[in-house]
Amino acid sequence: MPWCDPCAKNWTPTSVPADGTCPDCGEPLEGTPGVEHEPYRTPWHFWVGVGAAAIYLGWRAIQGLMLLF
Repeated sequence: MPWCDPCAKNWTPTSVPADGTCPDCGEPLEGTPGVEHEPYRTPWHFWVGVGAAAIYLGWRAIQGLMLLF
């Protein structure tokens, strides 16, 4: 976890600029595992949950429409 001594603050790797400096004060951060960061990817199981929720809500909408007719 990148740490800034002057700010006394932890930073997430995605919030640190590519040069490895603190976004607030510009000092180099401790614990930065390199200056290049990979973009964050959404896990596959999140998309499975989104798909399941969409199917469930779609089915419930169809059932609701069937109750009207």
